[in-house]
Amino acid sequence: MRIVLLGGGSGKRLWPLSNEIRSKIFLKVLKAGDGGKESMIQRLCRQLDEAGLLGSTAIVAHRNQAEIVQNHVGGSIPFIAETYRRGTYTAIALAASYLHTELNADREEIVCVLPADLFVDDAFFDVLRKLPEVLAESGARLALLGSAPTHPSGQFGYIVPEQASSGPATGYTPIARFVEKPNADDARLLISSHAMWNCGVYAFSLAFMLSHLKDTGLPEAYDELAASCEHLPEASFDVEVSENTRPSVVIPYDGLWRDLGDWSVLPDYVGHQVIGHGELSSDSAHTHIVNELALPIHVIGASNLIVAASADGILVASKDKSNQIKAIRSSSPKPRYEEKRWGAYLILDHSTSDAQSETLTKKVNLLPGKHTSYHVHQRRKEIWTIITGTGEFVLDAVMTGFQTGDILQIPVGAGHAVRAITQVEYLVVQIGTELLEEDSIRLAMDWQEIVRLCGRGSRPAE
Repeated sequence: MRIVLLGGGSGKRLWPLSNEIRSKIFLKVLKAGDGGKESMIQRLCRQLDEAGLLGSTAIVAHRNQAEIVQNHVGGSIPFIAETYRRGTYTAIALAASYLHTELNADREEIVCVLPADLFVDDAFFDVLRKLPEVLAESGARLALLGSAPTHPSGQFGYIVPEQASSGPATGYTPIARFVEKPNADDARLLISSHAMWNCGVYAFSLAFMLSHLKDTGLPEAYDELAASCEHLPEASFDVEVSENTRPSVVIPYDGLWRDLGDWSVLPDYVGHQVIGHGELSSDSAHTHIVNELALPIHVIGASNLIVAASADGILVASKDKSNQIKAIRSSSPKPRYEEKRWGAYLILDHSTSDAQSETLTKKVNLLPGKHTSYHVHQRRKEIWTIITGTGEFVLDAVMTGFQTGDILQIPVGAGHAVRAITQVEYLVVQIGTELLEEDSIRLAMDWQEIVRLCGRGSRPAE
């Protein structure tokens, strides 16, 4: 069985910590077993590893999230890049094509798709192992997991089962229909009909999805499908596939399953009322502070609030109204904080002079043993000030060491790379006419290759 994790997400409901790159699955706020903090995707991958399933797992997310995925779970899990954000149908179609074309998976192999923000207990993975058996025994083309509703919510889709007895060995039930996010009154009626919340977990044979691509005139080959991603449907997998597939079955799941997708729920699972610099008065009941800023936040006499602060902004909201932030924030400015495969950076200032020359200042945190690529910028020069740490710096294929207090200058068009020996923090001042992240031409990624270039005394041709 192959596991596919759906990443992505618009990053709106957990603003200001989340954004279109650092979506909710990458927020390191959940309590980890060692007393530290871990993200949703780190927790899920840890559980998959403990269940012996991580080795057959791949992750699909937008291509601009490739580095943050590597930062959280390493580079050993295959990353399937979406070139456009289109929805769960396109993500699953790309994943199936990738498994077939790039990983040579057998067409009869079972694929199990999971949201990367699943918050479940270890018993959940015992149920996953039953999915191939369920498909074989039931003769269904598609199997889903359903959770018993605890209240009439309009935030979830519902699976309505047929009024038939469960399968003899595995507890499945044929599906009658699907209902997408009903109002509260309709949700009550659905619950009275034994409807279940749709957990967003799907299982099918690879051949099933490849046949669907063929039937809809889409290519099986990953490169071809990825190239046409912009024109694929934006609809969900449920709308494009589940609602039109019979026979299909649902497996009732009565273990722990939570959607931690908004501020009304997530704080209950972070372990502390205050994360970061801050303090609550004793009469601030059910209030949480999640603060990534260096400045402290104090809350006095205010209950049932979420106070969240990051470099992108500050949110103060009643927890039961916090979902309104998704509608209020119509625009998505460039994030000021971003995690990379080698560490992270924080934009401190961005200004434009009268002569249209731009200056951007950011603070970079480079993890021990990590390194950047060897690259050039064509529209800016950079001045680095090493705040703390030691490492190696390459400028135009010449390597030198650096330490705390050193100042490094990088002219326009100069090839450069840096590797941390200890943890390194440094300030970068960029000066140019158009300061864009896209102004970066990578010449080499592997540090040993970069070292070899230094031995030759010159950088490769662009």
